[in-house]
Amino acid sequence: MKNLLKKTASLLLLLCISAILLAQTVSYKSINEELTQLKKQLVPDKRVAILEVGLKDTLQQAIVILGETDLPDAKNKVIQWLTDKNISFIDSIRVLPDGAVGDKTWALATLSVANLRAKPDDASELSSQVLMGTPLKVLDTTPKWYRVQTPENYIGWIDAAGIQLLTANEINTWKKANRCIYNRITGVAIDAPGKKGKVVTDLILGDLFEVESIHKGYLKIKTPDGRPAYIHKSECTSFDDWCNIEPTAKSLLSVASQMMGFPYLWGGTSSKAIDCSGFVKTVYYSQGVILARDASQQARYGEPIDFTNRENLQPGDLLFFGRSAQRISHVGIYIGNGDFIHSSGKVHISSIDPNDPKYVATRNNVAARRILNALNTEGIVRVKDHEWYKHP
Repeated sequence: MKNLLKKTASLLLLLCISAILLAQTVSYKSINEELTQLKKQLVPDKRVAILEVGLKDTLQQAIVILGETDLPDAKNKVIQWLTDKNISFIDSIRVLPDGAVGDKTWALATLSVANLRAKPDDASELSSQVLMGTPLKVLDTTPKWYRVQTPENYIGWIDAAGIQLLTANEINTWKKANRCIYNRITGVAIDAPGKKGKVVTDLILGDLFEVESIHKGYLKIKTPDGRPAYIHKSECTSFDDWCNIEPTAKSLLSVASQMMGFPYLWGGTSSKAIDCSGFVKTVYYSQGVILARDASQQARYGEPIDFTNRENLQPGDLLFFGRSAQRISHVGIYIGNGDFIHSSGKVHISSIDPNDPKYVATRNNVAARRILNALNTEGIVRVKDHEWYKHP
């Protein structure tokens, strides 16, 4: 009888413990689900902000909230959410940049075009690219890699070999320097003025560097990592002149046409090889305008146009394609007469007119935006007014 009572008591104890653990598991799962929804509210677009936090159940009185964010306010809201729910927790959220980066919280891209990857790994997806002289915020670091943010707020990992790290004072010194931008589609910088100079680096449209002096029609320049080189003066535009360009449809389409036939590259944003939104971004950047990185982002900004009536469209407008206005996957620049130029396979011209041989039935036009009437509105910033470029 005693053994039976002991077994019954043991069974009841096990059942109680199981019920408690099950209740904890259900509660922990529901809290995680709520946290997931909160993160989506605070950071609806993970491409331009970091809020990578999660809960770790220590099976003790408190859970651990850990991870990282570049938004102090978002961290505060997560902490407040836990507090309001009377949840005991240990705060292990890093706010980036932190001590891992030190005082070198800025960088300049040093290659003609440097790759941004989704993860700190050479085999990771190419998410975007940055041109020489692009100012970058440094958020985090691992051996060989840095997590950076571009002027259009896009976030990715870049190989340490592709950047020059700078302090806040050093980036301000760069802003005051005599700078110029490369205005040709492709070219090279050489180690001495004249035809016999040896190549120091290749260059592409949009590369930015400092000018030290002029020698017989050549500019003596300094790359962001300090390499001296020479470029023919005609191939460069001063930073001030570039910043003060008044972009027109004619100038935009002139640049776009110079890239006809250039190959498509997923993640590409340079005149070497380019994806659809990278093509649009590069064309507008050549005229001193910074656009959002991806097509689905670009479609949020600018003046909306009634694209159902072709007469409403003007050259330079952006045309967006996809399943719907909420599921955009492609973008091109309107030329006129139903034609648009875009990067798909290669840079070429297609038509939105079903009766035109250039029409592609699988391209479903779902939106249009006018950029030239919306300069310096959200998502469309002139370089001369961007805090990362202009003189302090």
